[in-house]
Amino acid sequence: MKRCAACDVEIEGTWAACPLCGARTDGEGVPDPMPAVPLEFSRRRVLAMLFFASLAVIVASLAAQLLFNRGDDGVGVLRSIWLGVVALWLVVMMAVRKRRNVAKGTAYLVMLLGGVSAYWDYLTGWNGWALSYAVPATCACSIVAVLIAVRVMHTEVGEHILYSWMTAVLGLVPVVFLALGWVRHPVVSIVCGVLSVIALAVQLASLRETRHELAKRLHL
Repeated sequence: MKRCAACDVEIEGTWAACPLCGARTDGEGVPDPMPAVPLEFSRRRVLAMLFFASLAVIVASLAAQLLFNRGDDGVGVLRSIWLGVVALWLVVMMAVRKRRNVAKGTAYLVMLLGGVSAYWDYLTGWNGWALSYAVPATCACSIVAVLIAVRVMHTEVGEHILYSWMTAVLGLVPVVFLALGWVRHPVVSIVCGVLSVIALAVQLASLRETRHELAKRLHL
């Protein structure tokens, strides 16, 4: 059996480091007494949905560029769409790897990528591609990623409900930019707004769980 000299305890399983203090363990490992819990979802199905969602985003962006935008700012469009696809993969891979706080990480990821994009646009002369493409593309793809992670992976309501609301509300930010006249090309912002409304409608079905989670976290 494994033993931690620092904690002076014996540890069942094959731990290379002590789960209490992190120190290296000595001795021979024994079979883990905890049963192996199988995944409640198929990784192959998640990756297939992720692949087809990414493909759909890329095809839609190329079609929109052919129809509406053939100017010099096409590089900004491509850069933004690929940023959204990267966000899509990051969110779902984070969900597959950790399976906890997925929507929380997504909300932080959206704010981080949006802020970096806006700063990048500012440093390059403020061409407007960040607010027109990068921020709405990132928000829209993140909303899709959260829906995939929550529905396909059967995530418990308590683990995602509050931050799913936050992610859906963040998707309305590009619509605010559009209303303020800060967006030069409105297509991506409109698509993001539609996805955000759909996500909010889905969340309304879990309004009771949302109230319960708020009451639990705020000790009401």
